[in-house]
Amino acid sequence: MTEELKQEMAGQEYDASQIQVLEGLEAVRMRPGMYIGSTSKEGLHHLVWEIVDNSIDEALAGFASHIQVFIEADNSITVVDDGRGIPVDIQEKTGRPAVETVFTILHAGGKFGGGGYKVSGGLHGVGSSVVNALSTQLDVRVHKNGQIHYQEYKRGQVVADLEVIGETDRTGTTVHFTPDPEIFTETTEFDFDKLNKRIQELAFLNRGLRISITDKREGQEQTKDYHYEGGIASYVEYINENKDVIFETPIYTDGEMEDITVEVAMQYTTGYHETVMSFANNIHTHEGGTHEQGFRTALTRVINDYARKNKLLKDNEENLTGEDVREGLTAVISVKHPNPQFEGQTKTKLGNSEVVKITNRLFSDAFSDFLLENPQIAKKIVEKGILAAKARVAAKRAREVTRKKSGLEISNLPGKLADCSSNNPAETELFIVEGDSAGGSAKSGRNREFQAILPIRGKILNVEKASMDKILANEEIRSLFTAMGTGFGAEFDVSKARYQKLVLMTDADVDGAHIRTLLLTLIYRYMKPVLEAGYVYIAQPPIYGVKVGSEIKEYIQPGANQEVELAAALERYSEGRSKPTIQRYKGLGEMDDHQLWETTMNPEHRLMARVSVDDAAEADKIFDMLMGDKVEPRREFIEENAEYSTLDV
Repeated sequence: MTEELKQEMAGQEYDASQIQVLEGLEAVRMRPGMYIGSTSKEGLHHLVWEIVDNSIDEALAGFASHIQVFIEADNSITVVDDGRGIPVDIQEKTGRPAVETVFTILHAGGKFGGGGYKVSGGLHGVGSSVVNALSTQLDVRVHKNGQIHYQEYKRGQVVADLEVIGETDRTGTTVHFTPDPEIFTETTEFDFDKLNKRIQELAFLNRGLRISITDKREGQEQTKDYHYEGGIASYVEYINENKDVIFETPIYTDGEMEDITVEVAMQYTTGYHETVMSFANNIHTHEGGTHEQGFRTALTRVINDYARKNKLLKDNEENLTGEDVREGLTAVISVKHPNPQFEGQTKTKLGNSEVVKITNRLFSDAFSDFLLENPQIAKKIVEKGILAAKARVAAKRAREVTRKKSGLEISNLPGKLADCSSNNPAETELFIVEGDSAGGSAKSGRNREFQAILPIRGKILNVEKASMDKILANEEIRSLFTAMGTGFGAEFDVSKARYQKLVLMTDADVDGAHIRTLLLTLIYRYMKPVLEAGYVYIAQPPIYGVKVGSEIKEYIQPGANQEVELAAALERYSEGRSKPTIQRYKGLGEMDDHQLWETTMNPEHRLMARVSVDDAAEADKIFDMLMGDKVEPRREFIEENAEYSTLDV
C-alpha cells in the first residue's frame, strides 16, 4: 500500500452511505455451488476465505494490521481483525443497520460502489451474506466508536436487532460462524493444513500484515503466526530455501500506474526449471494472464538489451529467448487492480488488457535500473541465460525426435510402446510400467482397444539435476514425450495429449516408489499442464493375495488398514481343511496377465489415485528437497518423518 493511498483514505469515513445493495439472498441456500463453487471440501473452506478476504480488504486500504483465524473446539470458525469495523449506522436503501445489510443481502458491501475500497480481494465478491446463508449460526461483533455492537443470525435470518453489549477501546470486526451440515453433506471438518497454507500465502502477499491461525480442537491444538516485512521477496526466499542461488537477496521492484500497483520479486537458482507464480488481488492466477505476459516480455527484452550494450552477447549471436532467460528463475508477480477481470477455465487467469503494458513498463524501468546499479549480478543473470541458450541448441536435435507422433515410429524406440486401437484421447489410457517382465504381463492382460503400455527400464534420469539437452538425450524420457504427443518445453501443448489418463504402475517396494518419484518429478517440472488437467494417476496394485490351495480368494490393497484387512480375510477363510496362505506381491512381474488385469487395470475393479497439485509453492519445495542437490534438508525430512515409514524387507 503506497503512502499516498494511505493518506488519501485516512480521512475517509467508512459509513453506511458506502454500502450498496444490489440484490437479495434467496437463491444461495438453493444453489450454493453458484456462489462458492461447490459444497464439497473446497466449498467449505471457501467460507473462511470470504470472511478473511473482507479483513484483507481493510488491510489493503491501510486500516488493519492484524488478522486472527481460529478453528474452535466445535469446528466452527472465528475471524478477528483490527480494522475500522463494519459500519453500524443505518443504511439508506434498507433502513436497517449497515452491518445487518452486509450479512443478509447478497452483493451488499463496501467493494461495489468504489467509495468503500479502492482495491478488493476475493474471487467472487459475494462475501459475508453467503457465509451467513450457509451457516447454521453466525454472529458478528463490531468494535467501533467505543462500543461493541452485536448481532446473531441463523441460516441467514436475523435472530434479534443489532445491540450494544459493552464498551471497547479498539476497533475491528469479529465474525464467528458454524457451517451448515445440511449444505455441506460431505464434511464440515476443517483441514488445518489447507487453511494454514493459504494464510501463509496471504501474509507473503500483503507485506507487513500479521496473520495467524489457531486450532483449538482437542488433540490438534496449535498456532501458526505469519508476518513478512519482505512480502513477496520473502515468498521467493521461502520457495528457494533448499536451492543454490546465484545471488543472495531476491530482486524486488514495485510501482503504480493508473491506480494499478505491480510488485515483482525474483531470484535465479543454479537449477534448470522455472517457477513463476502470479497473483491478482491476492488470488493465485494459476493460468497466468496479462500481468504474467507483461513480466515475461519485459524480462526477455531488458536482459537482451543489457547484454548487447555491455558486449556480453556478440554481434553475430542471436538474442536470448524467453525460455533461456527464465531457466532457473523463481519469480512472484503480484498486482492489485481496482477492477480485475478473471477468465480461463477456472476463472484464475487475469484478462485486463491494460495490465500487459503497465506491468511491462513498471517492471522494465525498475529492472533496467537494477541491472545498471548491480553489474556483477547482471553479468551472472546474462551468463545463466547464455548457458541455457547453448543447452537449447544442443537439445534441438533431440527435440526433433519428440515431434514424432505415431505409435509406429515410436515402436522402434527402446521404450517399445504397445499402442491401443482407439484414437479418442478421452477414453485412452497410457500405463507407464516398470520393467520388461511387468510390461509383458500388462501388454497381454490389457484391453487393447483403449489401454496402451510403455515399459521403462530401471530408474529414469533425475530431471531436478539435469539440463534440457541431457533430459532429451534420455531415451526413456523421449519415449514418454513422443508417446504422449504433447511436444516439449515451449512447444508443449496439453490439448495434443494422445491419452487423458497417464497411469504410473510401479512395484510396491522401495525401488518402485523411487521410480514413481522420478516420474512425478519429470511430470511436475516438464509436463505440468497434464498434471493440472487431472490426467495423472498412480495405479494401486494389491500388496497381498489370500490363497486357499492354489486359488486366490481375495486381494488386499495397500493402505493404512492393510494389516487389519489381511487379518480379517485370513479369519474368513480359516474354516475347512485347507488353511489360507498369504502371497506377498513385491513386484508387478509376480502377477500373471490375468491377475494384473483383474486387480490393477480393469476399470470396473481397480483402484487408482489421481495426482493433483493443491499448492504449487509447497510442491516446488518438496520436489527440490527430495530430488535436489542439498543433502541436509533431505536428512532433516527423513528424521522428522521416520516414524511414519514402514520397513520393506
